[in-house]
Amino acid sequence: MSKTLKSTKILNDPVYGFITIPSELIFSIIDHPYFQRLRRIKQLGLTDFVYPGALHTRFHHAIGAMHLMSITLDNLRNKGNEISDKEYEAALIAILLHDIGHGPFSHALEFSLLKDIPHESLSLLVIDLLNRQFNGQLDLALRIFKNLYERKFFHQLVSSQLDIDRLDYLQRDCFFTGVSEGTIGADRIIKMMDIKNDQLVVEEKGIYSIENFLNARRLMYWQVYLHKTTVSAEKMLINLIKRGKHVQQAGTRLSGTEEFTHFLDHDYTLEDFKNSDALLKMFLALDDFDIWGAIKLWKNNDDYVIKNISQMFLHRNLFKINLSNDAFQEEELEGMREKTLKNLNIDESDLPYFFNHGSISNHAYVAKERILILTKKGQIIDLAQAADLPNIKAMSKIVKKHYVCRAKNLTL
Repeated sequence: MSKTLKSTKILNDPVYGFITIPSELIFSIIDHPYFQRLRRIKQLGLTDFVYPGALHTRFHHAIGAMHLMSITLDNLRNKGNEISDKEYEAALIAILLHDIGHGPFSHALEFSLLKDIPHESLSLLVIDLLNRQFNGQLDLALRIFKNLYERKFFHQLVSSQLDIDRLDYLQRDCFFTGVSEGTIGADRIIKMMDIKNDQLVVEEKGIYSIENFLNARRLMYWQVYLHKTTVSAEKMLINLIKRGKHVQQAGTRLSGTEEFTHFLDHDYTLEDFKNSDALLKMFLALDDFDIWGAIKLWKNNDDYVIKNISQMFLHRNLFKINLSNDAFQEEELEGMREKTLKNLNIDESDLPYFFNHGSISNHAYVAKERILILTKKGQIIDLAQAADLPNIKAMSKIVKKHYVCRAKNLTL
């Protein structure tokens, strides 16, 4: 590494045990307010409504991913792959900052508080901003993150179907939710990784660990990430933010932090963020607490929708949700709309805030984003071509479920 700490800094992680912060630069990044903000953004958003232990944060995940990256790079070095100290540090920084652009409640509000701006795009802007603040010391990390560095396997470790991000969040989310079906053999997978032709590969003897990894990811999506109660809570929160934006932009001032009410007032594009460091910094002042604080303030708001959904959140009076493998027929939807209007005694114009339908989907393996296997004969083949893994093809199929979310009743 380029610089070692004068006194070694160690964090105690519940998943991996002691984690060492390997350099002064990395410690300075972790200590930066933009990174410390991740302590106030939960990794799984509203999933603690289902699994009470799911209170871990993006900060936990980023530190854990950095730790796994260091283990992976050490393993690759031990197999004879040349990785310089500069590359080593840059790869750790790239994975450490891969989620730095997440907003409050992570994915739940990604396209409602902001419109059509994925967190990856914001992460890139934040890394660039930090790079300027650190006088260009993050240049290589930025190139790796953007997949502009000539040694492509570094980017694959940061973002791919078998990246360090997924290896950490599956283990961590499994640990904090208690869903044992998500358990993966990350240590085994890391030990089986190698580099061939500048590509990340997995040795053939690690195939079954990869199969278990993909299967665990599929199970975690349906049992945790797309759990129907979590979907219901997220739809409620999205509807509340949409209503807040509508009311605020119509001229009624809502209570909340300066930064939060500013984003209720405006609909920004990615270009706006690219052109304004001040706007990006304002976004980086937001976290889960802005939203929860507003919900507590809004529970007595004069607006009927805002008041009721806020109170429903605080009482965990969540929308009823129905899932189906088949799309709901329009007659069914119309019947449920009429029932919701009657039960809630609301105006039809308010119905979209209390009634939603759509679909959720998941596929464990995306064939076009390949996981490569290094055979005993030295050949590199796609995982799906492995003769004794017929279920990999099944995992590549998109599984879609249709849902209807509606309020059962209003405030308790």
